[in-house]
Amino acid sequence: MKQFARLGLVGLAALALTACSVLEGEKIDYKSAAKGPTLDIPPDLSQLTRDTRYVVPGSPITASNYRIGQAAPKSPTAATAIGDVRIEREGTQRWLVIDRPADQLWGPVRDFWQESGFQLTQDSETLGIMETDWAENRAKLPQDFIRNSIGKVFDSLYSTGERDRFRTRLERRANGGTEIYVSHRGMIEVYNSAQKDQTVWQPRPADPELEAEFLRRLMVRLGSTPAQASAAVAGLPQTQATARVSTVGNQPVVQLDDNFDRAWRRVGLTLDRTGFTVEDRDRTQGLYFVRYVSPSDKKEPGFFANLFSSSKAVPPQKYRIAVRSQGTATMVSVLNAEGAADSSDNARRIVQVIADDLK
Repeated sequence: MKQFARLGLVGLAALALTACSVLEGEKIDYKSAAKGPTLDIPPDLSQLTRDTRYVVPGSPITASNYRIGQAAPKSPTAATAIGDVRIEREGTQRWLVIDRPADQLWGPVRDFWQESGFQLTQDSETLGIMETDWAENRAKLPQDFIRNSIGKVFDSLYSTGERDRFRTRLERRANGGTEIYVSHRGMIEVYNSAQKDQTVWQPRPADPELEAEFLRRLMVRLGSTPAQASAAVAGLPQTQATARVSTVGNQPVVQLDDNFDRAWRRVGLTLDRTGFTVEDRDRTQGLYFVRYVSPSDKKEPGFFANLFSSSKAVPPQKYRIAVRSQGTATMVSVLNAEGAADSSDNARRIVQVIADDLK
């Protein structure tokens, strides 16, 4: 394990110490990476100052309309309600619906993430988006003799080799309520040589169950009891969600058996949780404006290598994700930065990434 290699002579000299660090069975115990060495990440996983215009579907895409809100589309979903909070699900995607205005929820949601061990790198109530820094789940560290002996004194010498980041999106509903979406992105540190003397950080798949756990905890923060929240999440049946990759006019596309409203919401949540940075969106045109880096360009050196490296990361490419209604179905395709149809290898990768997450 990499965490033992990092102990070195300092760790061995401290074996006589008896300081104890026990997580008491907790499965989640996050510590923000901002408190330690900075995690340099692929450019498509960083965020721009001007971020996605997340508003309720059906309204013009402007920040001011986030404060107004329009009716949320109805679609077949599984739902479990507790008081004024309910959780809904489509496939692996879950979200909360709360019968309270967004301006009353913003503060409690912000406090929730900070109390959970995260620092916020984006906190934009105008856009309805907050995003955490990269953080480490310390509950995954082994609870062996060495860890329990020197954990509290030399805790920073241990690392799980994983980092997580969460984006929270609040959307207003016409009835005065709010929808809350939580999406996860993960990175993992892996060796890049047979000698195991160097490491790189690579994206790892989004974890829907981790998203569900934070939604459960957020339900508790908003007034549900732990037992009620756990029962609501556990009792939520998985609805069928389909996505098929095909080719139309030599262009790769994702075909969904959903109307436009449902497909627009599902694609937006997929882009939140996968390897894209959404710069903007225009629902009236059915377009998401994204940045993307192909998997071959996503490797980054380890923490300390970054301190001495002068190499620049491969810049991301810009694309548009088009969501087009076709009667009762919807087609999702990739356009280049100028809005022309794209059939490149990158476009095919993007289509496959979207389809895999939508299944």
